[in-house]
Amino acid sequence: MRVSDAFVSLYGKMIARGFTGLGKAAASFHTHCLQSCDRRSRSLQAVESPSWLRSSPLRAGRCALGTFVNGCDPLSPVQEVALTARYCSDSWTPDTNMTERFDCHYCKESLFGKKYILKEDSPYCVKCYENLYSNTCEECKKPIGADCKDLSYKDRHWHETCFHCFQCKNSLVDKPFAAKEEHLLCTDCYSNEYSSKCNECKKTIMPGTRKMEYKGNSWHETCFICYRCQQPIGTKSFIPKDNQNFCVPCYEKQFAMQCVQCKKAITTGGVTYREQPWHKECFVCTACKKQLSGQRFTSRDEFAYCLSCFCNLYAKKCAGCTNPISGLGGTKYISFEERQWHNDCFNCKKCSLSLVGRGFLTERDDILCPECGKDI
Repeated sequence: MRVSDAFVSLYGKMIARGFTGLGKAAASFHTHCLQSCDRRSRSLQAVESPSWLRSSPLRAGRCALGTFVNGCDPLSPVQEVALTARYCSDSWTPDTNMTERFDCHYCKESLFGKKYILKEDSPYCVKCYENLYSNTCEECKKPIGADCKDLSYKDRHWHETCFHCFQCKNSLVDKPFAAKEEHLLCTDCYSNEYSSKCNECKKTIMPGTRKMEYKGNSWHETCFICYRCQQPIGTKSFIPKDNQNFCVPCYEKQFAMQCVQCKKAITTGGVTYREQPWHKECFVCTACKKQLSGQRFTSRDEFAYCLSCFCNLYAKKCAGCTNPISGLGGTKYISFEERQWHNDCFNCKKCSLSLVGRGFLTERDDILCPECGKDI
């Protein structure tokens, strides 16, 4: 037995003559059971959740449709409604002579037996809904009807047939795409027009793929390789030379100088002394081991010394102040009978007159001006 036939048999007061008839009945049922019949049988055409159905009071009782609907709970509350129904060949619809109307929220025309759309719990006829709420297609500028698929991107809308690449016109439905200056492009067109070209293979670097960049040039990740070992460099350190890129180990093996001190490759920085390469950290004072890079230094017997160590170890001492006389940087000093003085220290022992460029006399270890020495 079809669901609609079972539905009619429940209402003995309904009059059925052949394939047409009229009848009235009062029945108790669950709303979802009536709607379930509507979904399961093409013969039962009811308006989905109409106002006359929702407004009926709940009471305890048994659902008249429970026998025909799986999952019906006969103990749950049901609704009692006086129905007037028409059974015509293979369909029925609520009678338009009922006490409550079911109209379009905007134009107020009856929706019984018509398609309608619910928006915020209010029913609209298709025409009113499309006029009030339909989006306008970005391509053809026509409304997107309720029976059409509405494709949207960043608050813009298209018909399914209008959603295509701006250049090649191929459909973009269910395909990746990119946006450029308000236009939608398929990945092929976008890549050919705007994507970077690999500096190595000269092919397009597709959007979404990983690329390496250096000084305005771009590479595919697999094309950015060491010129010597041909292995991908990736995010590791590298050294450019003669328009080629080298990983650090290969560069050191092929080009880097060897430090005289530690015999290891010098990759950055470095110091040249006596035409020999040094790491900055290896070029140190022979005595105190302080780095000499960027500092004043001197040498003795081909060994480098900072000024402090050199003066302490090898410089002559001033006979006046006993401090070392470095003789570096144009420092002037006076030498007499295996004794030395700083220029500033070569003074008369008694009157402290500077004797630089003047005659002087000696008395044991002292030097005197001619005036102070005339009494000797």
